[in-house]
Amino acid sequence: MGAVLGLCSMASWIPCLCGSAPCLLCRCCPSGNNSTMTRLIYACFLLLGVAVACIMLMPGMEGQLKKIPGFCEGGIGSSLSALDGKVNCDVLVGYKAVYRVCFGMAMFFLLFSLLMIKVKSSQDPRAALHNGFWFFKFVAALGITVGSFFISEGPFATVWFYIGMAGAFCFILIQLVLLIDFAHSWNESWVEKMEEGNSRCWYAALLSVTALNYLLSLVSLVLFYVYYTHSDGCTENKVFISINLLLCVTASVMSVLPQIQESQPRSGLLQSSLVTLYTMYLTWSAMTNEPDRDCNPSLLGIIGLNSTSPKGQDHVVTWWDAQGIVGLILFLMCVLYSSIRNSSNAQVNKLTLTTDESALIEDGPQTDSFEEGSGHNRAVDNEKDGVTYSYSFFHFMLFLASLYIMMTLTNWYSPDSKYETMTSRWPSVWVKISSSWICIGLYVWTLVAPLVLVNRDFD
Repeated sequence: MGAVLGLCSMASWIPCLCGSAPCLLCRCCPSGNNSTMTRLIYACFLLLGVAVACIMLMPGMEGQLKKIPGFCEGGIGSSLSALDGKVNCDVLVGYKAVYRVCFGMAMFFLLFSLLMIKVKSSQDPRAALHNGFWFFKFVAALGITVGSFFISEGPFATVWFYIGMAGAFCFILIQLVLLIDFAHSWNESWVEKMEEGNSRCWYAALLSVTALNYLLSLVSLVLFYVYYTHSDGCTENKVFISINLLLCVTASVMSVLPQIQESQPRSGLLQSSLVTLYTMYLTWSAMTNEPDRDCNPSLLGIIGLNSTSPKGQDHVVTWWDAQGIVGLILFLMCVLYSSIRNSSNAQVNKLTLTTDESALIEDGPQTDSFEEGSGHNRAVDNEKDGVTYSYSFFHFMLFLASLYIMMTLTNWYSPDSKYETMTSRWPSVWVKISSSWICIGLYVWTLVAPLVLVNRDFD
């Protein structure tokens, strides 16, 4: 009898696994719009893949991964078999596993991005595939990921490395757009509270956060000059740090100019301070990928925990370094932020191909507009007249996020020519540092665009 009841309980979930997103989340989340719930589930798909990729890098996993036939040496079509057993599989298998897992996630989201092109409303038959059939989509994603482990080596890792760099570069720019939008929303919220009452308190809070961001940026600059430069070398690092310092100061000064304030009231030092802090992170991230180890000390080396290691052994590849952890945190914040809300900024919405309709969970339909089903409140479809965000662009953003997390978890490293260790390369450095310059350029453009394009509406 118990077995029968258990089967019945499982059967009650089958419609949810094939149905809409709110049905899956109705037992553990507050009621909300169908569009928001769908994005949250896709974000969970991505986060699940990230968790699996992280597990692949955990100590002890290399022994399990080496058991996969031909995964490191001697595989069908593998170029590693020609190295006569000199391959360091303890290092290589984790890197290869992360590439395979992220390849599976990226292909899953890219496929859906192509399938959802020009979906205008939930009445489109393809919208049902986007908002439902979760069990089958999970099986498809799992199948693609498992199948990727059987891809022959050949040029796969090299080609996917450069594709990953390009995709991660684009995702870094998306991070900046979302960061600026978050700063605008944050600034507007606190300014409104200042106007409503207790203005001194909110003004002090706004000033404190701005000062804290600039203080952290200044401390970062000092540490960069101390640990990542030398009086007789590290010229590239000196140039990177100095250029970004000047660019950040210029952007901060521009944000408070009277002409900018008149045409762009949303601009302010809070946004500039966040952009400055983000630029410092990108500068640090770029310098941690320099091949010259004298200009790229490890974090353990900086705090003196590996000072007794033999020369040349203090940079054995470690996946879980400070730069990677910060990048992972930024990634999680970006994906979740983009999943639970649309921007209040019309220009950001145009960039991300969304409407200006709020998609916050708490802004969902009221109780009387919910459908009843299976004893639970289920959110009604809020996209019958038109989608609130571009399905295709959302999946493409998750595709880029998969590439970004792949590069972040592997520290943007790739194997050396003998496949004995993982090394950083100059292309990774230039991708990161150029992204920092483009990020500042994009922010400055948001300030000056209303002055240059006077015939356009930037409200």
